[in-house]
Amino acid sequence: MKEGIHPTYYPNAKVYIGGELITTVGSTKPELHLDVWSGTHPFYTGQQRIIDTEGQVDRFEKRLKQRASNTVDREEKARLRRAKRQIVDLVDEDIVSLSQEVVE
Repeated sequence: MKEGIHPTYYPNAKVYIGGELITTVGSTKPELHLDVWSGTHPFYTGQQRIIDTEGQVDRFEKRLKQRASNTVDREEKARLRRAKRQIVDLVDEDIVSLSQEVVE
């Protein structure tokens, strides 16, 4: 190992979180002051919350409701379309039968 190019290694560097000593680790600094670690991070503690950035969650829920209502509208439109087709088919049959009677 070359002299003078490597940082000083502290095998028992103290890790502080919120002013409280949590553990010791090996580091190039004698003390580490951290804000977040796995013991306090919401993902690891199970207290994760959805952070609404600029109303994204609200917009998503609005789109979801709109799609659900569109599905109902599509089903209603399809039902009406089938009913109109049945009426058109009946009218066509009547016209065909009337034209046959006129020809005879």
